[in-house]
Amino acid sequence: MVARLRKPGATLYFAVPITDAAEYLAQPLLTSPGQPLRVAVYSRISRGIRTGILPGGAMLPRETELCVSLGVSRTVVREALMLLEEDGLIVTRRGVGRFVAESLPTEGLDDFRSFESMFEPGSERLDVRVLEFSRQTTTDFVTDLLGLEPTDEFWFRESVIIRDGRPAALVQEYLPVERLLRPISEPVARELADAAREDATLLRALIGRVGPVFTAGVCRIAASLAGPTRAAHLDIKPGDPLLVLTQSAQIGGAPAYISKAAIPPAFAHLSVTQWTLASGA
Repeated sequence: MVARLRKPGATLYFAVPITDAAEYLAQPLLTSPGQPLRVAVYSRISRGIRTGILPGGAMLPRETELCVSLGVSRTVVREALMLLEEDGLIVTRRGVGRFVAESLPTEGLDDFRSFESMFEPGSERLDVRVLEFSRQTTTDFVTDLLGLEPTDEFWFRESVIIRDGRPAALVQEYLPVERLLRPISEPVARELADAAREDATLLRALIGRVGPVFTAGVCRIAASLAGPTRAAHLDIKPGDPLLVLTQSAQIGGAPAYISKAAIPPAFAHLSVTQWTLASGA
């Protein structure tokens, strides 16, 4: 494994021990029923990053090496790596390789809105097609942003926003289960199941039922590639670029909601107001 050392006017690379990292990555993957392999690979690598087994600035193994270590296909590894880069955990340097990020660049948005509102201006018709609403066991991504315990559960909802007959965004939403939501907001916990039945994003449905109780947390904006799974939902090619917005929200200062929207280039002109660059970005 190689890591890089910054010096004024230059970037140097240095070797770090790979034994711990290699042994960690070679451990059998643990998946929950129905959990995609790409999520399990994402969790394995992200946990290694957060625990320091894969330190900041360290170079990740090549895709083929990860396939062998983790026992999965190259497609699964590529999709997991795309998600890790979208979430700011790794960075790619063309011609060199992928590296563990030394910091997490974030951008704060003062105005918290449902994703439908971004596509409504200029559209004649806006529809939301729900793909999935299921109860799942926490992953590293959800545990960190919602402040849940590894044994907690959350609700996952996936939908496609369709603007004038064309897929405009694939939206994934995450909320704690009702038992964990009640101490934060009894109305949201009470209305969650019925809101999930509406042909709208879960955020818009909840706001319509209980009012604007959510306040903006952090929004991270990243460029990525579609990959096979998202490409199929958005009617684009797996190698097509995407704009990915990962946003969190709170209720009364407590983490309560996460959304991730993948937007193809045709719909990348969005109206975002009152934004500021977070420190360290």
